[in-house]
Amino acid sequence: MVNPILLIAVPLGLGFIIPLLGLIWEKPTRYVPAAAMVFNLAASLLLLPKVLQRPWVVETAGLPPPFSIHLVAGPLGVGLSLLIALVGLLVAIYAIGYVREGPVAKYHSLYLFLLTGATGMVLTADLFNLFVFFEILCISSYALVAYHGDRAGTESSAKYLIQGAIGSSLVLIGIGFVYGLFGTLSMADIARNIDSVSPMKLFLPMAFLITGFGVEAAVLPLNAWLPDAHSSAPSSISAILSGIAIKAGLYAVARVLFTIYGADTIALLVLVIGILTLLVGEMSAFSQNNIKRLLAYSSIGQIGLIVFALGLASALGVQGALFLVVSHALAKSLLFLSVGYMIYRTGSMEISSLYGMGRRMPVSALCFTIGAFSLVGLPPFIGFPAKFTVIMAALERADPLFTALVGVVLVGTVVEGAYFFRIVQGLHFRPPPESATPARADQEEAPVSALVPICLLAALIVAVGVYPSVLTHYLGPAARDLLDKAAYIHHVLGP
Repeated sequence: MVNPILLIAVPLGLGFIIPLLGLIWEKPTRYVPAAAMVFNLAASLLLLPKVLQRPWVVETAGLPPPFSIHLVAGPLGVGLSLLIALVGLLVAIYAIGYVREGPVAKYHSLYLFLLTGATGMVLTADLFNLFVFFEILCISSYALVAYHGDRAGTESSAKYLIQGAIGSSLVLIGIGFVYGLFGTLSMADIARNIDSVSPMKLFLPMAFLITGFGVEAAVLPLNAWLPDAHSSAPSSISAILSGIAIKAGLYAVARVLFTIYGADTIALLVLVIGILTLLVGEMSAFSQNNIKRLLAYSSIGQIGLIVFALGLASALGVQGALFLVVSHALAKSLLFLSVGYMIYRTGSMEISSLYGMGRRMPVSALCFTIGAFSLVGLPPFIGFPAKFTVIMAALERADPLFTALVGVVLVGTVVEGAYFFRIVQGLHFRPPPESATPARADQEEAPVSALVPICLLAALIVAVGVYPSVLTHYLGPAARDLLDKAAYIHHVLGP
């Protein structure tokens, strides 16, 4: 059986090898990230049946937890590592043809570091190493946002860096407080002894940790970096930032809330933050004329819905949140990848410049439509069962407050549908702008290296939408992995 530590070691090692390989021959470096993600995808698929029976605790230095750095490969961690590998693989294939200019070897090396950071975050059971992997992800993201080296990218990267550095500092301060209180950094050991400390002493480190990780998760009001970063980065990086990076930040927030503290204490606050993030994100997206900024604000709205589902603090609510994580990762990656070559062909990010692209790039436009309809929550796409699960989780409370909140969620969905339908209508039913250049041979459909991952993402969205039981079979155990603190402590530390 594959050791879970290889899910971190293999991409990390290959990330360091790429610059050395680039000194000899740069061309093969573009294939290394895809090879690393093929390994992680296969390893995660092999591990998943085993960890569904019992989580795998990986000890280091021959010492048991909590005296050593350790990993916990449970249904949630391995499931998310599978999602990271799948999306990472498809985006890596897309980048083979898309990223051809600039320091290509550095791009692919940083890309692997970003994915390594995300994978390490979902597998580690140690607070300090959660911070270390968080930093690997963030620093790689800062550099990749500025990959083009233009003024917009550099400015966006600087804003992202400043806000991210503040978030990282808050996380480190929070970890210092926690270590001072408990004398350990093992999340299971902290959770076991959490009741021995007064709630007043626990509030400050919790606030630091959640706020710090919340910057990367892009929850309101910590999301100012995201629209600029998404619009300035290469489309392949926009896809991975939206599909994976912000989910890793959200995972860290959820792990701290549920495993260490217990979410019941601040569930109402989480619900309110989720609703506000949803409304602000969707309203901001509605007013955008830049397609990548629109997709970025749409991601903020979707994160708000996921936070809302987590705030329900129920088995069905967390299951719905995880369903939305998968749905959003697939759909938003598809949208950024589909629009990437449209922007390249037209030379503009303005939505009006994409009018008529359904005739010039029919496959890309069709796949964009599938991703948009999935995010809105239309059947038979994956977004429909994901949103339906969250709504049912809220309604099962049989409380007028939660019924009203469902109404607010549906209002956000209507707004989301309005701006996505406007774009889809322009793609397929409106003539190109008069300023558009005539189609040339190099302005036709995206190349095969881009169409393969785009079409695979679209196929997955439809397949899981038609057969959601393929996914829900694993989401239940993953939700219990996050909610059942006692079982987590037992698996890591023993009886």
